[in-house]
Amino acid sequence: MEKPFGEIAILSLNNFKDRAKKVQDYINDARGTNKNYLIQIESSRFANGEGKVKIRETIKNKDVFIISDISNYSCTYNLYGNTHNVSPDEHFQDILRTISAISGKANRVTVIMPLLYASRQHRKLSRESLDCALAIRQLENMKVDNIITIDAHDPNIQNAIPFGSFDSIFPIYPVLKTFFDVEGKSLKNKDVVIIAPDSGAMDRVIKYASILGSEIGMFYKRRDYTKLINGKNPVLQHDYVGSDVKGKNILIIDDMISSGGSVIDICDQLKNRGAKKVSVICTFAFFTEGLEKFNELYKAGILSKVYATNASYLSEKILSCPWFVQVDICQLLAQLIDTLNKNESLSTLISPEQSLQKLLAENNFKL
Repeated sequence: MEKPFGEIAILSLNNFKDRAKKVQDYINDARGTNKNYLIQIESSRFANGEGKVKIRETIKNKDVFIISDISNYSCTYNLYGNTHNVSPDEHFQDILRTISAISGKANRVTVIMPLLYASRQHRKLSRESLDCALAIRQLENMKVDNIITIDAHDPNIQNAIPFGSFDSIFPIYPVLKTFFDVEGKSLKNKDVVIIAPDSGAMDRVIKYASILGSEIGMFYKRRDYTKLINGKNPVLQHDYVGSDVKGKNILIIDDMISSGGSVIDICDQLKNRGAKKVSVICTFAFFTEGLEKFNELYKAGILSKVYATNASYLSEKILSCPWFVQVDICQLLAQLIDTLNKNESLSTLISPEQSLQKLLAENNFKL
């Protein structure tokens, strides 16, 4: 039967092609079909670095979903004889080029950015740029019908387009499913303390704690705002407030690991306070300053596991670490596309309480 917005057409940019096939397979599994929803798209660059996008198949009257991983630093191009990694700015520009190439021929256009472009530049504290708001306003001005992201750094950024369709999906179900698959069925809520590495992560911690019924804690970052090192104000000290962690299994929850400096310091502090086991759960794992310190924490018995989704690019080097566990969100993305195409509500994906309660029961997690 014809869907409300036409046949699905997935336009996966080069930075997501390794996962797009899995998304398509999950859609076919859900629908009992064997269709090819992936549209051939070519993004290339001239020798001076300028880019262009070509769509190789018709998208007329189709329900188009553009998927882009703007954090994928494995993509490269040649510029004046030198190899350059594609930056988030350039990935986002390719999204705009793709929309331009569609030329209004699709029935509807949805942009899925698992990592929202410029999401950490989401508010204005001084005379500085407001990149994230500018980006989603630009998508709205180009007549994009829906913008979907995974675990936006600050979901309030949707206020930049108050009349637009913007959804931030929190991947708590696939994360907890993977967590229980690894940890087994021996955990109880009284044995777990969920920790926020800073005040900005408290909303995520409360979501996990409300599902697991566990106690919480928070580290407060005291920064030196007179200095700027590598684009950040250095952290002078982490002060802990919250439940006693002695003998407990600790889950540190955040949206992303960038350099990992704060997580490393917090892991040390928690072990010094007598924590039994320390694991980290995050949506995006970048490890911009390498993996060596995490390897040292693991060897020292301080760090147990890092759980992170494949919403952003993960190198083979990261995936091979014995302490790293990948959480696959391709099925979640497939559910989003399938649900939107059928013009159904996303509420069960945004708030999957029933699925989570069933998951806890299946793993004998005692509340």
